Amino acid sequence: LLILMNRLLIASQEVKNGIWLREENRGDELMGKTFGIIGYGNMGKAVAKRLSGFGVKVVFHDILPDLGDEYATQVSLETLQKEADIISLHTPQTPETHYLIDEVFIRNMYKSFYLVNTARGKHVKTSALVEALKEGKVKAACLDVLEFEKASFENIQTSENSDLDYLLNSEKVIVTPHIAGWTVQSKIKLAQFIVDKILQLNL
Repeated sequence: LLILMNRLLIASQEVKNGIWLREENRGDELMGKTFGIIGYGNMGKAVAKRLSGFGVKVVFHDILPDLGDEYATQVSLETLQKEADIISLHTPQTPETHYLIDEVFIRNMYKSFYLVNTARGKHVKTSALVEALKEGKVKAACLDVLEFEKASFENIQTSENSDLDYLLNSEKVIVTPHIAGWTVQSKIKLAQFIVDKILQLNL
């Protein structure tokens, strides 16, 4: 999100190509914005905790009640849509979350907003997102997952889908191959978690 809002990938590529543009790459500050989280499980809470030093107001919506804590305030979906400058998705794939972000959701957003999806690709209706990006209702998007994912991301045939082509070629979109939590440290933690579970079963 910080890379996107500050146009860092764009500016870096321009400089590497001998282009030096400063005013054209003026960024948008995260501080002072309202960050809306949908789904306040472990991932949603982790995001809220990490945002605590960024000077943002964090609100969230979840189907379970009374989940608010020191890092975020629970609100209705309608309130979140009214207040949020940024929407970040942290929900499982269920019939209720399929196309959670569609034309109706986007239309009901009070402000133009940034979208972050590190959860499931089918949470977002790509055609609706593309139209909103073109119209400016969605300012930009960070997508770690895609509606059109196959078993192997690198085997996607982009020519098959004009909406996917748009996402992959737009400077308003960052697309990554489901690596939002994919670190050396997370691999070690996951391995240790599995070892601990095995040891518990053997006791």
